[in-house]
Amino acid sequence: MSQFPRFKKDTLEINLISDTVTKPTAGMLDAMMSAKVGDDVFKADPSINALEDKVAQLFGMEAALYFPSGTMTNQTAIKLHTQPGEQLICDKYAHVYNYEGGGVSFNSGVSCKLIDGDRGMMTAEQVEAAINPPDFYHSPLTSLVCVENTTNKGGGACWELEELKRIKAVCEKHGLAYHLDGARLWNAMIKNGESPLEYGELFDSISVCLSKGLGCPVGSVLVGNKELIDRALRIRKVLGGGMRQAGFLAAAGSYALDHHVNRLAEDHQRAKEIGAVLHKLSYIKKVEPIETNIIIFEIDEAKMAADSFVQKLEDRQVHLIGMGQGKLRIVTHLDYTKAHHEAFLAILEAV
Repeated sequence: MSQFPRFKKDTLEINLISDTVTKPTAGMLDAMMSAKVGDDVFKADPSINALEDKVAQLFGMEAALYFPSGTMTNQTAIKLHTQPGEQLICDKYAHVYNYEGGGVSFNSGVSCKLIDGDRGMMTAEQVEAAINPPDFYHSPLTSLVCVENTTNKGGGACWELEELKRIKAVCEKHGLAYHLDGARLWNAMIKNGESPLEYGELFDSISVCLSKGLGCPVGSVLVGNKELIDRALRIRKVLGGGMRQAGFLAAAGSYALDHHVNRLAEDHQRAKEIGAVLHKLSYIKKVEPIETNIIIFEIDEAKMAADSFVQKLEDRQVHLIGMGQGKLRIVTHLDYTKAHHEAFLAILEAV
């Protein structure tokens, strides 16, 4: 007999694969349906223009450009800051290296110098030590440093702002560009009580995602100075990122920035509560530190096979994802409600 508590056939489906699985809220749908639109390829969509202005002002930067995906946003930034044959520095866990389809080499002809950091975060000393001597023509010319905040593969870990400032000083000393993959930067800022302006002062370019914690159906934004964003427009076109009446989507982004940022603290709290239950379970080998909305943990295979654990949850309509190397991931989000949370904790405790 199953050890799970008995649930009715209409048991809640609990999707914890990612914070990208959300559906627009009623308020967001209203904003989308009432959006004023035009042809954004001609820069004539008022809702997209308004979103770009909004994000640029949030970060205190000159301009912004709306993209259909975070990968395209990051890849455009890398293309802007490098030339073929050059090299960027990033942590070994970096999204631009692990989860963007090899786009660094495919799109820009650039290689990655990988740093063995802590949960996706490297130090200024490590960055400086990884820079190739610019007069040593046998090695790639180092031209860019990329950091990711929060770190996806690092379990939603948040950088210390002071370390980011120290890396900035290294970049300035050696004439390197500095890009922030801020797909979940909103989570980091809520967790640490930081403002977008503090990040705008540090980076040459920042990508932020609207379709993760903020609950939008589509969209990311690249911010930088006007000259950079003017060049980004051409690269976006080359990559096929030009959209027409996409203001319906941009209106979702503007709504999310007004209504869905502060509530990220709820996701963080629920993640911590899930982690507390996981820590009590005898078959859980390790739970990574939980700072925001991502929980990464390992099953003790001597006590329960990871595949068996995942299947037990699937049988109760709970979905999560593997990260490789025996690690599993849970991500809390806008659509993971109090009812979902209480049901999931009960299921975990009964496995």
